[in-house]
Amino acid sequence: MKTSRCALAARLLALPLLTLPLLIPGAAVAQKRIPKLPGYDQCPLGYVNDLKQHCNSPIYYEVRPTYGKPCESGWMNIGAGYCKKKTLGIF
Repeated sequence: MKTSRCALAARLLALPLLTLPLLIPGAAVAQKRIPKLPGYDQCPLGYVNDLKQHCNSPIYYEVRPTYGKPCESGWMNIGAGYCKKKTLGIF
C-alpha cells in the first residue's frame, strides 16, 4: 500500500499533538507511573513505591496533583498529593 508524502507528513505532524496532554502541568492523565510529589515519601492509594522517585500501578488511573487543595467534584483524594477520577461515581 502506497502512502503519499503529504499523508505521511500529516501523520508525523499530528504525532506531537497526541503527546501534548502529557506536557500540560496539572492535566489529568491515565497513568501507570507517576512521580512522587515534593514533600511526599509515600505513594498514593493503588500505587507501589519503586524506592526511587516514582510510584507504579498495574492499573491505569486518571490522576492529577492536588497542589494542597481539595479534590474537585467527581474526584477522590488518594493521598500523597493526588486526586483520582471516580469511575461509575464511586471509586
